Amino acid sequence: MVEVCKTLKLYSGRSNLELAKRIATYCGVELGDIEIKTFANGEIYARYMESVRGCDVFIIQSVAGKVNDYLMEMLIMADAAKRASARTVTAVLTHYGYSRQDKKSAAREPITAKLVANLMTISGIDRTIAIDLHQGQVQGFFDTPVNHMTALPLFAEYFKKKDLKDVCVVTPDVGRAKAAKKLADLMEADLAIMSKTRPAHNQSEVTSVIGDVAGKTCIVNDDIIDTGGSVLNGARALKKAGAGDIYICATHGLFSGQAYELMEDDDIKEVVVCDTVAIPKKRRQGKIKVVSVDELIGQAVLNVFHEASISELFDPDFQI
Repeated sequence: MVEVCKTLKLYSGRSNLELAKRIATYCGVELGDIEIKTFANGEIYARYMESVRGCDVFIIQSVAGKVNDYLMEMLIMADAAKRASARTVTAVLTHYGYSRQDKKSAAREPITAKLVANLMTISGIDRTIAIDLHQGQVQGFFDTPVNHMTALPLFAEYFKKKDLKDVCVVTPDVGRAKAAKKLADLMEADLAIMSKTRPAHNQSEVTSVIGDVAGKTCIVNDDIIDTGGSVLNGARALKKAGAGDIYICATHGLFSGQAYELMEDDDIKEVVVCDTVAIPKKRRQGKIKVVSVDELIGQAVLNVFHEASISELFDPDFQI
């Protein structure tokens, strides 16, 4: 039997190059050489400038910001790798664009998160590494393996270092209750739930706060901060209920529109996000703090490459 010599190749799209470089450094490799450009008519082109034949190719991309461009860019990179005879292609999807379109809430709506999963499979992607999908059930949209990571341990570590007193983890809606409970357990904190309605897209109203938050340091946990309206409404509802300092943490900081400015509101003490979506350096000041997922994702890449367990990354005794 001929022994297969595996080769790890890491490549980055144009959406989050800074994070990709740190992941490559953690993995002990250099980012691969690929040419990506946009033609005058808007079409995207990608070409690997080195052989990937027989290699395990990992494509790092965040589908945020220029959502459609970066999605198409990732698909084109995957197709090019497969046509160049890569052994496997893994998408390291640090933010899954369209993940919130995961069900039909009204007649004649699409389920775009499923469509994106289909496109990824058709493009030649064999496996996906994702972090904090909007709903865990999105994994079921794929016909290929999905390794679903979470940033909750990173947030727990960050806030523990602050040595906060009388902490209560707050979920912005019932749908996030399970994730918020995990964070509360990691921090040995209380749990509260906000009841929220959405009268329209990108609009929300907090109707009540379930749980005792009076005088407590509240940490509101969500997966995404988009326009920031939900975050601000939640902070004001907590203040009205008598909460003390209010911290916000979310894995993906999209910060659309005037969101950066809204985060500077007096009712918010600090906003902590991960670098799954590129945050401009000029915005990493004031109340916005960034926690890196480079080591977490880097270790996941190495574990997938070496065919080791991913779940061990979330074992309390495992150290990155």
